[in-house]
Amino acid sequence: MNLSSLDLIIVALYAFSLLSIALWVSREPAGQTKDTEDYFLAGRSLPWWAIGASLIASNISAEQIIGQSGQGFAVGIAIAAYEWQAAIVLLVVAKWFLPIFLKRGIYTMPQYLDQRYGHGVKTLMSVYWIFLYTAVNLTTVLWLGGLAVTSLTGWPVLYAMAGLAAFAALYSLYGGLKAVALTDIIQVVILIVGGVIITWLALNQVSGGDGAVAGLSRMAEEMPEHFKMILDKDHPAYSDLPGIWTLLGGLWVLHFSYWGFNQYIIQRALGAENLAEAQKGLAFGAFIKLLIPLIVVIPGIAAVIMAEQGVLDAGALAEKSDRTYGELMGFAPSGLRGLVFAALIAAIVSSLASMMNSIATIFTMDVYKARVNGRPESHYVLVGRIAALSAIAIAVLLAQPFIGGFESGFQTVQEYSGFIAPGVVIVFLYGFFWKRMSTEGAFAVLLGSVAFNIVLKFGMPDVPFILRIWLVTLACLAVGIVVSLVTSKSDFETSEERRVLSFATDTTFNAMGAIIVLLLVGTYIVLW
Repeated sequence: MNLSSLDLIIVALYAFSLLSIALWVSREPAGQTKDTEDYFLAGRSLPWWAIGASLIASNISAEQIIGQSGQGFAVGIAIAAYEWQAAIVLLVVAKWFLPIFLKRGIYTMPQYLDQRYGHGVKTLMSVYWIFLYTAVNLTTVLWLGGLAVTSLTGWPVLYAMAGLAAFAALYSLYGGLKAVALTDIIQVVILIVGGVIITWLALNQVSGGDGAVAGLSRMAEEMPEHFKMILDKDHPAYSDLPGIWTLLGGLWVLHFSYWGFNQYIIQRALGAENLAEAQKGLAFGAFIKLLIPLIVVIPGIAAVIMAEQGVLDAGALAEKSDRTYGELMGFAPSGLRGLVFAALIAAIVSSLASMMNSIATIFTMDVYKARVNGRPESHYVLVGRIAALSAIAIAVLLAQPFIGGFESGFQTVQEYSGFIAPGVVIVFLYGFFWKRMSTEGAFAVLLGSVAFNIVLKFGMPDVPFILRIWLVTLACLAVGIVVSLVTSKSDFETSEERRVLSFATDTTFNAMGAIIVLLLVGTYIVLW
């Protein structure tokens, strides 16, 4: 179903307003130019409400809205575990991890690894994150966003992706993180309003016009299997959401990797006015995360009954569940459809802009500046803009051949991110809590994370990927300890500078050992 003239006017007003505000907040006083702190960290001046809103706008992108709505249609409420567990992780990160990062005054996550483990680990992770954000995250957001735009406009998906990429670049390249973070406030408001509209329309349709509450009651009565948080082993989606392991296993590893040590998430907190503002911002983001399933997953579940009613295209949804949100948007009446479409565009372009800015930050500060030093600040800002533009152009070309063949874009992101997530989490946690963790141990954990994942993926293909991530995490925990203990301590590892990068005590290692034993025993008992 195409957009009406009224819908197009609403979308145009949204785009014009966003661009105008982005340019306005990006202004510099007369005679001043942006330096790297202004461009990459918003001058370290972000208040808590901007941080929290930007966290959600960066996270709730095409793979979240389209992917989780599709999973709601195919699986049910169990996919909401991703959102509700994330809220808990955000509070942990705010309380214990942010103080370390802000105390160091870093621009990027690799810079902490540089201070803690040395240049080699920093370079390895810088290259990895640039590759992941470009080849997996950007491409997935573009592909799923392009599908949604195509479903409403009829444009070829490549043109839709190019349009989204151009819009994101247009409002973010000049202003940097400040433009992205402050306009994200608008994006979140539009996103939530649009999500509430879709949810109400879908539930009201399910109830036959008796209201949203009646629609939700009917869904719970007629589709109890879609409201199970713990899936049975014979469930078709068990490989993606493996029962109790969804709540106890590798999903926590994915969350800590994403919310605790992910550049394009933590970068907002690094740009905070102070620690208190950063912590309040993450707490605000955690609160909003609790609400997301209500406006994303619930409409997907409602689409099952709407397809049975003939309101939605059952054949298209059965062929590819990622089409669910696009079908729901088409169901909205003229005017409201434009607002919902603007909300989806807001989610897509805010995530694209955030990833572009993070790619630019890592490339400029960790790769380029480490080799080309002593240039004016304006030079590094220009390099960052070129890096961001190059990344989004590459992603447009890669999106269709790389992501288009997968059944679920959301699960694709989790799958590929999971290859390194155990290594990332352990390297940071050992860096925080265990002073003996060595550079060799960090390399072993990071490389072992990929190697163990490959072995289990192809050697034991029936093991669900969330369980696989948990098993790899346990293996990497052991590898980090063994390699660090058998390697000799360098002067750097025993220096006072190294010790202040963590808050470990002399009893930490014993406590960690006991925890690892308990994890191993618990895993064996549950598997048995």
